[in-house]
Amino acid sequence: MDNDKVIQVEGLTKMFGDFTAVDAITFDVKKGEIFGFLGANGAGKTTAMKMLIGISIPTAGTANVAGFDVFKQAEDIKKNIGYMSQKFALYDDLTVKENITFFGGIYGLSRNVIKEKSDVLITELGLQKVANQLVASLPLGWKQKLSFSVALIHDPKIVFLDEPTGGVDPITRRQFWEMIYKAANEGTTVFVTTHYMDEAEYCDRVSIMVNGKIEALDTPKKLKKQFNAATMNDVFLKLARG
Repeated sequence: MDNDKVIQVEGLTKMFGDFTAVDAITFDVKKGEIFGFLGANGAGKTTAMKMLIGISIPTAGTANVAGFDVFKQAEDIKKNIGYMSQKFALYDDLTVKENITFFGGIYGLSRNVIKEKSDVLITELGLQKVANQLVASLPLGWKQKLSFSVALIHDPKIVFLDEPTGGVDPITRRQFWEMIYKAANEGTTVFVTTHYMDEAEYCDRVSIMVNGKIEALDTPKKLKKQFNAATMNDVFLKLARG
């Protein structure tokens, strides 16, 4: 595996019976890159991500994530990545502190490290006053930022974010992207799926999926030039229309 590339994918395919959800996609992601995995709902983004994080076995192709093979070393992949799902992987019936402690334990951190990281995380997020409240009582935006922070608690090489800004207001979306930039600046590779085309502008490179295939892949600037488009939304619309 190329040391500069933390994700390498070639011909990755996922079929459900006769339906091809992900159709022989090929791409790579560099260390410390913010890589946008874009497409409309149902384009195959989440299915592709599930293969990359080791929870769905591909039908065909090859993929290497954080130095591990998705077919043979799925458990090793899970230990070396962070993951934030569309519905946030937090437990509503646990407090903020209890959620952090629980996930720190899942990722194999010691009690002392969990305590240290918990204090830092709660302070950075400004959650001191609600640290002992149930997560169910938090506004959606706070849940979102807490979920992202928990996904980073074990200092993973890569963090996978599946539609992380869905349903939140523009201010919270901007704050969340500031957190993404901070993580990338500290060396974490960020792989983010979204159907918000304006968020593509925040990525170093983006791929655009249409009907299970990657139809375009480059920097936002180059894609806009290639498709003679003013915005990434215009690029997407041109691709969607064929």
